[in-house]
Amino acid sequence: MNILEDLKPEKEYFIGIDSDGCVFNTMEVKHKEFFCPDTVKYFGLFAISKYVRETWEFVNLYSVTRGMNRFPALVKVMEMLAARKEVRELDFKLPDMDPLREWISIESRLGNQAFREYAGNNPSPALNQVLLWTLAVNEDIAKWLRDVPPFPWARRSIEKLSTMADAVVVSQTPREALVREWEEHSINRYVRAIAGQEQGTKTEHISMAAKGKYDIDRILMIGDAPGDLKAATDNGALFFPVIPGDEDRSWKRFFDEALEMFIAGKYKGGYQEKLISEFRRSLPVKPPWEK
Repeated sequence: MNILEDLKPEKEYFIGIDSDGCVFNTMEVKHKEFFCPDTVKYFGLFAISKYVRETWEFVNLYSVTRGMNRFPALVKVMEMLAARKEVRELDFKLPDMDPLREWISIESRLGNQAFREYAGNNPSPALNQVLLWTLAVNEDIAKWLRDVPPFPWARRSIEKLSTMADAVVVSQTPREALVREWEEHSINRYVRAIAGQEQGTKTEHISMAAKGKYDIDRILMIGDAPGDLKAATDNGALFFPVIPGDEDRSWKRFFDEALEMFIAGKYKGGYQEKLISEFRRSLPVKPPWEK
């Protein structure tokens, strides 16, 4: 059974919703308190922890790569660290990412289960190190992270949109964590399905759940990262941006005007382009240490 392919339309409109950093204010805390510290610990990067922190936060929170899947993000962070003058001057040996790169190049469902199977069939110290890291991140988040509610206007918006559209969570977070968070705050009842990294990429999520089932101009993706915009664009769908750092104002705008524009068929064109331009300006390409 595929929860997305088997989804049958109940309404004329479809809305995909990202979760971390978009509905929940969890993106900063997950990266700053779990992902980055575990990266330092499991890859022995204590000597360069300052630069790891700066680079990790730029790649995952404050740039055009915000919201990237954890495995390509890990590779990207190591590549940027290798290019940093401060790290080169220390003559620091960074972990080997080539085996991970190879897996990323052949696998679209970049989740822990698929990676565990691959690492088991292709034993190597480099892959084992990544496996220990990714499992630890999940364990630590599951153990410690609680009581981070949705943005107030996100909750109101999701409740409102659920009366007009079939809604699905479209995320690269592990599904188990998504289900736990949406159930903890009693908003799971507003969505038809919850899809995580195990179900494929966000582009695949929208394609499986919505493409060919709804008119193309009645499919909308809500997200806070360029990957969300790409998932919408890849499917010819519309996109509503939740601006990083300005999330509640974005959701209030969705609640007050954007949802009605979408339902009325007036979202596409100048209105959407204005919002996407604002979104692009909020996420730089170059890191501050290169300026």
